[in-house]
Amino acid sequence: MKAAVIVFPGSNCDRDMAEGLRKAGADVEMVWHKDTDLPAGVDLVAVPGGFSFGDYLRCGAIAANSPACQALVRHVERGGYALGVCNGFQVLTETRLLPGALMRNAGLKFLCKPVGLTVATSDSAFTSGYNAGQVLNVPIAHHDGNYFVDDETLAALHGEDRIAFTYAQNPNGSRDDIAGVLSANRRVLGMMPHPERAIEDLHGGTDGRALFAGLVGRFVAA
Repeated sequence: MKAAVIVFPGSNCDRDMAEGLRKAGADVEMVWHKDTDLPAGVDLVAVPGGFSFGDYLRCGAIAANSPACQALVRHVERGGYALGVCNGFQVLTETRLLPGALMRNAGLKFLCKPVGLTVATSDSAFTSGYNAGQVLNVPIAHHDGNYFVDDETLAALHGEDRIAFTYAQNPNGSRDDIAGVLSANRRVLGMMPHPERAIEDLHGGTDGRALFAGLVGRFVAA
């Protein structure tokens, strides 16, 4: 599998994301946010966590208007895969590739800690390495992780089995404990917790490793 990782001014998890993908067997290229095109033959575009454009007001919206994100939109419209983590999840909602919005945490405090993360569905390339109902230990680090959708969209997410992860104990006020959602074609995943920070024993756990292994494995099997 060939993957591209978009880098914005202020990104701080881009190398971690690339490492997670490479360890799973992917060929990875970094893409600067001003690049207008993705590398040829890319299967997956990853939008990493961090603090794009300083994490100031509507940083995800600013990032979503970068040339590389316009290329990301075209990639997804062609049926390509995309993964957004933390700030990257915000970018995917701002580009409207995923529904909903990320607001300030309910307690208005920055949160940085491991959380229990429940796998809501294993029916996607991203979650195929887990069992539905399995509880993972994965870190969060965000100030704007309070996921919101309206009633109609929430019903659609439930009805179409598009909620990928939920929090075992909701840390930020997200609606229905949602921590990650899938697109309608199940080829785009956005999530607030950081699987790329849970792939080594030195990280305190390796529960994030199966996400990358399952994703890359899907392409090997194909």
